Amino acid sequence: MAELDHLVYSVPDLTAASSDAVRQFGAAPAFGGQHPGRGTHNALVSLGECYLELISPDPTQPAPTSPRPFGIDGMSEPGFVAFAVRPSAGETLDDLVAAMRDAGVDPGAASAMSRATPSGETLSWRLTFPDDRHGGVLPFLIDWGDTPKPHTTAPRGHTLASLTIATDDVGLVAGVIDGLGLGDQIEVTAGEPALTPRLEHRQRGQ
Repeated sequence: MAELDHLVYSVPDLTAASSDAVRQFGAAPAFGGQHPGRGTHNALVSLGECYLELISPDPTQPAPTSPRPFGIDGMSEPGFVAFAVRPSAGETLDDLVAAMRDAGVDPGAASAMSRATPSGETLSWRLTFPDDRHGGVLPFLIDWGDTPKPHTTAPRGHTLASLTIATDDVGLVAGVIDGLGLGDQIEVTAGEPALTPRLEHRQRGQ
């Protein structure tokens, strides 16, 4: 029903983090663009069938009127803070919303968003944000519509082999993951809320 779309990696400084991304993730990320009004900007690395979004406060934007997403304002160290799933072929964002509600979680209303790329192109998408009381371990939903999916255009890094979610509510989170059809890709374990990806490193020339 769903496919893993991307992992969100919060960093204090996007330029500094980008210089270290080759060692960590296998490629130098491409600057994605700014999120106007939200006070953030990002850079992207493809992880195969999904991608990594490095996101940080954007010092060129004025401070937003509401807190930046993913708890970025209170972070001083890099870390995985969220992940997104997209509809698989033949499914819709509404299908995923219904699946999450059936599992006992309201993913929130879908909002339209966009950002400009460095080349001047505008990318558009729709997404939802679930209640974040679970520490970022519940997915948010995203639908790219006609916009090319970023994992197909970002610099190719390592490949995401699997994702492990630690949570203090295994039953709820596992129910959501299974309801979205992602149980074979994502493992849910008991523990302090955390997202831990396992990457398969690319060999030179691949």
